[in-house]
Amino acid sequence: MNKIAIGLGVAAMLLIGGCSQSPRHEVAYPSAPPQTAMFDTVHIDDEASWTTTNTHDPAIIKTDDGTYYVVSTDVKVGGPARPGVMVRQSKDLIHWQWVGRAFDGVPAEAAAWSGGPNLWAPDAEKFGDKYYLYYSSSTFGSNRSYIGVATSSSMEGPWQDEGEVVKTGEGDGPNAIDPNVVADADGKLWFVYGSFFDGIHILPLDPVTGKPKEAGFGQRIAARNTASESGAVEGPYLIYQPKLKKYFLFVSYDSLSSDYNVRVGRSDSITGPYLDYNGRDLADTAYDPQFDVGTKIMGGYKFGDADGWIAPGHNSILQDGDNDYIVHHARPEADPNWMYLHVRKLLWTADGWPVVSPERYAGEKVQPIPLTELADEWQRVVHERLIDGVAESKTLRLLANGRIGTEDGEDAWTFDGDHTLTLHWRSGDGEQTETLLVLTSWDWELNRATLVFTGLDDQGQAVWGKKVSPVVQSPE
Repeated sequence: MNKIAIGLGVAAMLLIGGCSQSPRHEVAYPSAPPQTAMFDTVHIDDEASWTTTNTHDPAIIKTDDGTYYVVSTDVKVGGPARPGVMVRQSKDLIHWQWVGRAFDGVPAEAAAWSGGPNLWAPDAEKFGDKYYLYYSSSTFGSNRSYIGVATSSSMEGPWQDEGEVVKTGEGDGPNAIDPNVVADADGKLWFVYGSFFDGIHILPLDPVTGKPKEAGFGQRIAARNTASESGAVEGPYLIYQPKLKKYFLFVSYDSLSSDYNVRVGRSDSITGPYLDYNGRDLADTAYDPQFDVGTKIMGGYKFGDADGWIAPGHNSILQDGDNDYIVHHARPEADPNWMYLHVRKLLWTADGWPVVSPERYAGEKVQPIPLTELADEWQRVVHERLIDGVAESKTLRLLANGRIGTEDGEDAWTFDGDHTLTLHWRSGDGEQTETLLVLTSWDWELNRATLVFTGLDDQGQAVWGKKVSPVVQSPE
């Protein structure tokens, strides 16, 4: 008997003979989060009302008192941005409040070098009893760029500018923007940076000064063919995953205003090589097509008839105890001139790859899901690597007899009795599978509790799903 038949038999026994899992009313769904007023022109000049609005290139840090802070690029819909690095804070990753700016303008040394009118893509870290705020200064399309650092005893300042970390100019390979600091498995600090041009670079960092230990631009760890805008790779964010004993490099591909998407590679060494799900090196510029490099975990998407989101990217990662989150910006499909902060759960597959929740975080936790909740109609999104636009959902019907689509169809689904769902697709080429993690969530499109799934197929493509029918909600 093949594994699909065995799975169908198990599913049938659970459905007919009863299930030992928690009944439906014991499943904890998140409560309604605050709804950001979209396209809010009434408060367009009222910074105090910018909770998640006007957020681009967000980097997150958690302070010792449990407060989360996000620093981000200076942007504003409908007019020029006031420079200084935006700062927001939250106690729960759900309710966000405007704090202010780290600086009153662009630091003089950065402005003199780059001519940039505002500050981009910051990162915040803490070494010892000091916070270090890294910032970028440049102009669009130029690599005459500057990364500086400032220090403070508080994430709310005041900040003391400490000057240059690295700068680049015409004729140099890299582009000195998009800084990120990471500690390796031994606690040693490293500095990661770069955008477009010669790709992403890494070099060792001095924890006392917060600046590189050595001269030069460091080692390249990711790059793409930059003959066109579609060759962009930027926004690096590097983490060490101690349970897997691996490093994960997250980067954003393509245009930040239209088809941004997040990709990842992993390595046993902090200096690489960083390989994707299919073993391709993120630094291999010769591989064609370039769109096929990197494990794409998130791109533009649309569920059903609801407005979708485009160009999600330039992420940071929060490792918060046993919970991980991806923090990024995205643009609404209805008007991409606006940009908003998104926080999502980041889960890990059994074979060690990060996958992203299809919905923004509202307080949900990973928990066992009753089998009886799964047989229903879903909306399924596949983030194909070679598609750089909006991935639209298609209907997925999981039948109670373990089949997909029709009672007598060959496609089938199985469930591990906890929270892992597997879709088995049969075709003339054999079986293809999608291994998906199911969790409770908040449906931001329909404003109600729901179930979602996220995972990868056996080619390394990200697959998302959302249950169509309303669920019986038991708030946490």
